[in-house]
Amino acid sequence: MPSTLSISHLTKTYASGLQALKDVSLEVQRGEIFALLGPNGAGKTTLINIVCGIVRSTSGQVVADGHDIAREYRAARTLIGLVPQELTTDMFESVGATVRYSRELFGREPNAAYLEKLLRDLALWDRRRDLIMTLSGGMKRRVMIAKALSHEPQILFLDEPTAGVDVELRRDMWTLVRGLRERGVTIILTTHYIEEAEEMADRIGVIRKGELILVEDKSTLMRKLGTRQLTLHLLEPMTEVPATLRGWSLTLAAGGTELQYHFNNSSGEPVGIPALLRRMSELGIGFKDLDTSQSSLEEIFVGLVNARPHAAAVVTGAAS
Repeated sequence: MPSTLSISHLTKTYASGLQALKDVSLEVQRGEIFALLGPNGAGKTTLINIVCGIVRSTSGQVVADGHDIAREYRAARTLIGLVPQELTTDMFESVGATVRYSRELFGREPNAAYLEKLLRDLALWDRRRDLIMTLSGGMKRRVMIAKALSHEPQILFLDEPTAGVDVELRRDMWTLVRGLRERGVTIILTTHYIEEAEEMADRIGVIRKGELILVEDKSTLMRKLGTRQLTLHLLEPMTEVPATLRGWSLTLAAGGTELQYHFNNSSGEPVGIPALLRRMSELGIGFKDLDTSQSSLEEIFVGLVNARPHAAAVVTGAAS
């Protein structure tokens, strides 16, 4: 699948000396949903602002659907839509007028049918004549999404798009995003709601202190870096793990009534489980039930951003 966004060796150092981005390279494929995760101050918004032409990079290159964003700014910018974190729009304009104006800014021909459908999809059609200043925060966020989509971009950036919004808007927005992907639109999102990335994204990128430490297919990431847990519900509680079982990664929980075995996903079903169960049988340790669980994307993310720098480098190498 061809790349629609190519970022090569991008750096950004501000006048204060802060290095916000450090040699970031990334290829985003056409029609995929790419989630960029990272803690506050990691460089997510700086990266988005450079691609969208709001901030200049110190070095490096960005190409949007074949157009260099520096040399072919107008052509590249027309391809890109941005829903920023902040609500920045003319509060004294009506909803319909500000969305039409956003389309005109990009030199697009009038298309009343498209804009009507867009406003209806975002539950804004009945509010099209209302001044933006009269809207609730959630409705203003809907207007920002409509403005970003008004010129029919092929690459859409969503910078914390559902932060502080109601459940209904979040549901409507993700329905809209799925529809855009079906039409071949590439979507890059940042979010603090890890479950959204886990549900929606095709690939995950993790940025920390200006460095892109990992880019991986979501399912592969969870298989490589996730851990699984086997929980055995014991017939009789234990006070400690027997010495003969200490070859496995075992812990006691629930007052000694549960024995938990942690193992890595990368090797699939480990040979350690049958051996563990045989050894327990030999020791006369019975259990009445067992269940398994898998680490979430949030747990993987927290582990990555809290990892030591050299450990993160090892993870990046393993994922490439």
